Amino acid sequence: MIKDIVVIGGGASGLAASIAAKKRNKDVLLVERENSLGGILNQCIHNGFGLDMFKEEYTGPEYAHRFIEDFNCQNIDYLLNTTAIKLVKNDGLYEIIITSKEKGLEKIQTKTVIISSGCYERTRGQIMMPGDRPQGVITAGSAQRYLNINGLLVGKRVFILGSGDIGLIMARRMCLEGAEVLGVAEIMPYSNGLNRNIVQCLNDFDIPLYLSHTVTKIESDEFKCLKAITISEVDERFQPIKNTEMCFEIDTLLLSIGLIPDITLLDEIELEKDSLTKSIKINQAYESSEPGLFICGNSLQVHDLVDNVSKESNRAGNSAADYLENKVNKRQRIKVLPGKNIVYVTPQYIDFGWIFKDLIINFRASKKIEKAVIKVYQKEELIYQKRRTFVVPSEMETISFSYQELKKDEDITVELEEV
Repeated sequence: MIKDIVVIGGGASGLAASIAAKKRNKDVLLVERENSLGGILNQCIHNGFGLDMFKEEYTGPEYAHRFIEDFNCQNIDYLLNTTAIKLVKNDGLYEIIITSKEKGLEKIQTKTVIISSGCYERTRGQIMMPGDRPQGVITAGSAQRYLNINGLLVGKRVFILGSGDIGLIMARRMCLEGAEVLGVAEIMPYSNGLNRNIVQCLNDFDIPLYLSHTVTKIESDEFKCLKAITISEVDERFQPIKNTEMCFEIDTLLLSIGLIPDITLLDEIELEKDSLTKSIKINQAYESSEPGLFICGNSLQVHDLVDNVSKESNRAGNSAADYLENKVNKRQRIKVLPGKNIVYVTPQYIDFGWIFKDLIINFRASKKIEKAVIKVYQKEELIYQKRRTFVVPSEMETISFSYQELKKDEDITVELEEV
């Protein structure tokens, strides 16, 4: 049997993409490695989800439930406890090797693939943190799962490195469960979390935030358990400054030091990679450089709002359906490039074979700007501009404008100008 679309990952992204494609009467199969649908949302028991999508405030499981209900109503085929371990393309079809405890290795053939496998947490080893290697150093997402899914409190005296949203939310969660959170250190001069999480998770609980600080030493006791850490202020090159050390006696260090898109399944397919997003380059249809291979959600770019994940993945699901219906004409493409004060942009290409009403561009700023103008150029011609206030690196920005403004032979540059 050959499927129309196989979706890898059953979180917010995979659910939205599957539903969108199924509503276009496509034969969809979703593959999920966990024992339930919903992905990371199942362990995010705090509220704040759905304000944009549903104009209501939900917890993570409640938000997932809205999509799982719709997913089940569409009678979409899915596999749980099943991991996709290999993806190749042969004779115009994608072949996916999957494995499960019950059935072992199997092969699926499909016309198109949507990668919605999410992302994984950066670990201590990836930032070469100095000091001992004791028990008690754990990523914030893992601690969240232990606490909210398994009911296990990982520590009583806690410090958090990194001000990503998961780390901030876990600072509040640990306090509510009776732990003492001594502080949060952030190597950047600004927080990497949403402003609302800074207020609700740190300020409301009197948890200090040490900006431009990082952990410079880890100490363990005779049982190889975490005993203490030292943090130091860093300069503009992120080097520790002497005589700024502070020591904290703790039993747990939570790491919230960034997320990386999980695209390991794509290792055997030659695709254009983007060193800025740590994922692959796409066009405005969320299609990779390999026709019929789409990617969306946190496996494409790390989002700060799950509502945006769902919207993006809905568009990706519809794009996959368009591809199957041969709605893509002869291809002609131009680049979309990050300019001044921009870290990255998606999509990285505009393919004029795809027909859409508007072009949607996502980007992140490289620094905090209180008053900014977003400008889009084709060569030296300004084709779009929009004012924004309080642009910060922690929040993804989105703009959209008509394709009628675009020439088909000149690349686009997105810039952010201070005013």
